Amino acid sequence: MPVPVGSMPQGARGPSTLDKLKMGGMMGGSVGLIIGFIFGFTNIVRFGPGPNGMMRTLGQYMMGSAATFGFFMAIGTTIRTDSPAIATQAFNSINRRPTILPRQYQYPRAAREEKN
Repeated sequence: MPVPVGSMPQGARGPSTLDKLKMGGMMGGSVGLIIGFIFGFTNIVRFGPGPNGMMRTLGQYMMGSAATFGFFMAIGTTIRTDSPAIATQAFNSINRRPTILPRQYQYPRAAREEKN
Protein backbone atom coordinates (compact mmCIF):
# COMPACT_ATOMS: atom_id res chain seq x y z
CA MET A 1 0.00 0.00 0.00
CA PRO A 2 1.45 3.41 -0.90
CA VAL A 3 2.67 5.61 1.91
CA PRO A 4 1.18 9.12 2.14
CA VAL A 5 3.66 11.74 0.94
CA GLY A 6 3.94 13.63 4.24
CA SER A 7 4.89 10.64 6.40
CA MET A 8 8.12 9.69 4.66
CA PRO A 9 11.22 9.68 6.88
CA GLN A 10 13.82 12.32 6.07
CA GLY A 11 16.29 11.24 3.41
CA ALA A 12 13.94 8.62 1.94
CA ARG A 13 12.52 8.92 -1.54
CA GLY A 14 8.84 9.71 -1.99
CA PRO A 15 6.34 7.57 -3.86
CA SER A 16 6.83 7.09 -7.58
CA THR A 17 4.45 8.43 -10.22
CA LEU A 18 2.86 4.99 -10.53
CA ASP A 19 2.31 4.87 -6.76
CA LYS A 20 0.63 8.29 -6.89
CA LEU A 21 -1.55 7.13 -9.78
CA LYS A 22 -2.65 4.02 -7.86
CA MET A 23 -3.27 5.97 -4.66
CA GLY A 24 -5.45 8.52 -6.48
CA GLY A 25 -7.36 5.74 -8.23
CA MET A 26 -8.04 3.94 -4.96
CA MET A 27 -9.22 7.09 -3.22
CA GLY A 28 -11.43 8.11 -6.14
CA GLY A 29 -12.80 4.59 -6.50
CA SER A 30 -13.80 4.37 -2.85
CA VAL A 31 -15.46 7.80 -2.94
CA GLY A 32 -17.19 6.81 -6.19
CA LEU A 33 -18.55 3.61 -4.64
CA ILE A 34 -20.10 5.53 -1.77
CA ILE A 35 -21.55 8.25 -4.00
CA GLY A 36 -22.83 5.60 -6.43
CA PHE A 37 -24.54 3.75 -3.58
CA ILE A 38 -26.24 6.93 -2.36
CA PHE A 39 -27.44 8.05 -5.79
CA GLY A 40 -28.33 4.53 -6.92
CA PHE A 41 -30.32 3.75 -3.81
CA THR A 42 -32.12 7.10 -4.05
CA ASN A 43 -33.06 6.49 -7.68
CA ILE A 44 -34.20 2.93 -6.97
CA VAL A 45 -36.46 4.18 -4.18
CA ARG A 46 -37.84 7.01 -6.34
CA PHE A 47 -38.27 5.25 -9.70
CA GLY A 48 -38.08 1.52 -8.95
CA PRO A 49 -35.38 -1.00 -9.83
CA GLY A 50 -36.37 -1.39 -13.48
CA PRO A 51 -36.08 -4.58 -15.54
CA ASN A 52 -32.57 -5.46 -14.26
CA GLY A 53 -33.57 -5.82 -10.62
CA MET A 54 -32.45 -3.92 -7.57
CA MET A 55 -28.96 -5.37 -7.04
CA ARG A 56 -27.85 -5.12 -10.66
CA THR A 57 -29.14 -1.55 -11.00
CA LEU A 58 -27.44 -0.52 -7.75
CA GLY A 59 -24.22 -2.24 -8.86
CA GLN A 60 -24.28 -0.39 -12.18
CA TYR A 61 -24.63 2.95 -10.40
CA MET A 62 -21.84 2.10 -7.97
CA MET A 63 -19.38 0.75 -10.54
CA GLY A 64 -20.01 3.54 -13.02
CA SER A 65 -19.49 6.19 -10.37
CA ALA A 66 -16.40 4.44 -8.95
CA ALA A 67 -14.81 4.12 -12.39
CA THR A 68 -15.45 7.77 -13.23
CA PHE A 69 -14.28 9.16 -9.88
CA GLY A 70 -11.28 6.82 -9.80
CA PHE A 71 -10.17 7.74 -13.32
CA PHE A 72 -10.28 11.49 -12.77
CA MET A 73 -8.84 11.31 -9.26
CA ALA A 74 -5.91 9.19 -10.47
CA ILE A 75 -5.09 11.66 -13.22
CA GLY A 76 -5.61 14.67 -10.96
CA THR A 77 -3.43 13.28 -8.17
CA THR A 78 -0.63 12.43 -10.58
CA ILE A 79 -0.71 15.85 -12.25
CA ARG A 80 -1.02 17.71 -8.96
CA THR A 81 1.94 16.00 -7.30
CA ASP A 82 4.22 15.70 -10.32
CA SER A 83 6.95 18.31 -10.62
CA PRO A 84 10.12 18.70 -12.69
CA ALA A 85 13.44 17.74 -11.13
CA ILE A 86 14.74 21.32 -11.06
CA ALA A 87 11.68 22.47 -9.08
CA THR A 88 12.16 19.67 -6.57
CA GLN A 89 15.85 20.53 -6.22
CA ALA A 90 15.06 24.22 -5.69
CA PHE A 91 12.41 23.37 -3.08
CA ASN A 92 14.80 21.07 -1.21
CA SER A 93 17.61 23.65 -1.20
CA ILE A 94 15.29 26.36 0.14
CA ASN A 95 13.82 24.14 2.86
CA ARG A 96 16.98 22.44 4.07
CA ARG A 97 18.04 22.60 7.68
CA PRO A 98 19.94 25.77 8.58
CA THR A 99 23.68 25.58 9.00
CA ILE A 100 24.78 26.62 12.47
CA LEU A 101 28.28 28.07 12.45
CA PRO A 102 30.54 27.99 15.48
CA ARG A 103 31.13 31.31 17.22
CA GLN A 104 34.81 31.31 16.24
CA TYR A 105 33.99 31.06 12.53
CA GLN A 106 35.76 33.69 10.43
CA TYR A 107 33.97 34.82 7.29
CA PRO A 108 36.00 34.83 4.09
CA ARG A 109 37.80 38.09 3.33
CA ALA A 110 35.43 39.08 0.48
CA ALA A 111 32.37 38.71 2.68
CA ARG A 112 33.96 40.81 5.44
CA GLU A 113 34.75 43.59 3.02
CA GLU A 114 31.15 43.60 1.71
CA LYS A 115 29.82 44.02 5.25
CA ASN A 116 31.95 47.10 5.92
